[in-house]
Amino acid sequence: MTDTRLLDQGTAPLRFARGWHCLGLAADFRDGKPHAIEGFGTKLVVWQDSKGELNVLDGYCRHMGGDLTQGEVKGDEVACPFHDWRWGGDGKCKQIPYARRVPLRARTQRYETAVRNGQLLIWNDPEGSAADHDLLPPELPDVMTEKYTPWSWHVRQINGSHCRELIDNVADMAHFYYVHFAFPTSFRNVFDGNTATQFMESKGRPDMSGGYGDEDSMLKSVATYYGPSYMINWLEVDYKGFVTEVILINCHIPTGPESFTLQYGIAVRKPEGLDEKTVNYIAEKYTESFGDGFLQDVAIWENKVAVQNPLLCEEDGPVYQLRRWYEQFYVDVADIKPEMVDRFEFEVDTTKANEFWHAEVAENLAKVAAETAGTPADA
Repeated sequence: MTDTRLLDQGTAPLRFARGWHCLGLAADFRDGKPHAIEGFGTKLVVWQDSKGELNVLDGYCRHMGGDLTQGEVKGDEVACPFHDWRWGGDGKCKQIPYARRVPLRARTQRYETAVRNGQLLIWNDPEGSAADHDLLPPELPDVMTEKYTPWSWHVRQINGSHCRELIDNVADMAHFYYVHFAFPTSFRNVFDGNTATQFMESKGRPDMSGGYGDEDSMLKSVATYYGPSYMINWLEVDYKGFVTEVILINCHIPTGPESFTLQYGIAVRKPEGLDEKTVNYIAEKYTESFGDGFLQDVAIWENKVAVQNPLLCEEDGPVYQLRRWYEQFYVDVADIKPEMVDRFEFEVDTTKANEFWHAEVAENLAKVAAETAGTPADA
């Protein structure tokens, strides 16, 4: 026998989450061509029809497996490059040019679509239910207007990690200090129904740069997941008294049991009284800052292992409760338990953490000052 605690790495679920998933900016699919998106263990084809509707089907033709993303948009249909079978947005084959009739069973996998905040979302459900439009993320009324900068949109493929690694961050207070170089001074979670929210206030570390590590920045953040894969993060950044409002979209689509495509978009509310050049400069700086933050997380995900039985302390936050919330998207609707959806609130006491962290940062700054002066830090 041994007292050593073993890591339970578990097995990544083969099932993909039920709910709305974002494929990217809707405008990027409106060029009259078929587009390929990796998702749910297969390839999807996305195209706009003559009515302006965006359609999404499984990317492989049910005739003989041709890649529809390599075909053409003909009228309202996407045509397979192999034999020109033409598929409509309802999932039915509409025409086979060389045949007298279309087989009655000529149907393929269709994904219901919706556009929110300028982004294309699709509904996925292993049980095959109709899309629940009540579960869509909210519209952001001022985004996509002159009040905000256009979305700065970025895509990154993550391999070797299940997308739950991304969700775990919602409850992880301490990683903001070690990974993102910030002091979280206030940290609270609320899980309720299909939403999971993180409320945080933080200040940048003066001994670090990059990520959120700017000692002159105070950050207020409210980040809410609407379903399993789409998060809206409302950010208020106070930099030396100059306050900027930022909206960050953090979303992903699973591509396999241990891979996903991470996408994030940033829009900045245009401060009044500033010229366009200055506004664009501010937006670019915040895009760079929060983009750096995502890359810091990616470096962790790509080198860690999955842990089903994490060993936690009180200040680690409600990781297990968050995972129970997340589990609702991986079971049949009939199997959703009250503890997965009942309201749950938890606030982390950051007092002890900040006492230690401020002392550590002070030591780091003293070492740097001593090295700069050419004398030992403890002289």
